[in-house]
Amino acid sequence: MGKKIKKITYISIILTIIVVLCLIAAMIVNINKMYSEYREQALDYKTSITEGSTGDDFVEGYEEASSSIGKTVEESKKEENKTNENKIENKEETKTESKTENKTEAKTESKPKTETKAPEVKKQEAPVIIPDPSFIKPVEGEIIKEYSKENLIYSETLKEWTTHTGIDIQSELTTVVKAAADGTIKSIKNDPRYGLTVIIEHVNGFETRYSNLLTAEFVKVGEKVTSGQTIGTVGNTASFEVLDKPHMHFEILKNSEYLDPTTYIK
Repeated sequence: MGKKIKKITYISIILTIIVVLCLIAAMIVNINKMYSEYREQALDYKTSITEGSTGDDFVEGYEEASSSIGKTVEESKKEENKTNENKIENKEETKTESKTENKTEAKTESKPKTETKAPEVKKQEAPVIIPDPSFIKPVEGEIIKEYSKENLIYSETLKEWTTHTGIDIQSELTTVVKAAADGTIKSIKNDPRYGLTVIIEHVNGFETRYSNLLTAEFVKVGEKVTSGQTIGTVGNTASFEVLDKPHMHFEILKNSEYLDPTTYIK
């Protein structure tokens, strides 16, 4: 009988120990669960602070955590998630607005100011107009044969009617012949019709010819002469006018066209 009581006593003690151990284990599980929940809350608060929350945000989070006592863990988490989402949206909107303002200011400052310059007007230089040469009579004397390019004139030497491309100025043999205008000696030659001839070039395509000369030793080809400068003396070397009175045969041309000397001589 005594042995049975001892067994029952031992069994009761063992059961009691087992129950106590189970209670202790349950308490440990509940404590771990509570610890895990508070740890997650602490991590959420730490994350919100790391992302830029102010001290006020932390206080608000702490008050909300304190007020969540008595609520379920799931309800607390939902409210915290909503709060964090609202904060993130507000931060993103603030960042977007600030970026837009900065870009607008940068574009406004980066636009260079363009100054409109008036186009430069080039001055056109007036063309230089060179006046025609002014001619003087190469020798003094009477004109004994006129210029006649269109009408025929009778030649005592040739005994026929011919044209006459210049004028014959009567003058004594060895009379000094002068340049009719400024120019350059183009040539000195013996013409088969008009004898010893000096040709002078002038500006604007003009040219003068002095024929039936005795000498032309006062000038040379290429020499520049001035109006009134001696270029030769009157002779009798023109075969086409050998029977005429002593004279000098004088011609004026422009661009190789014969002109009437009497219209140009002063």
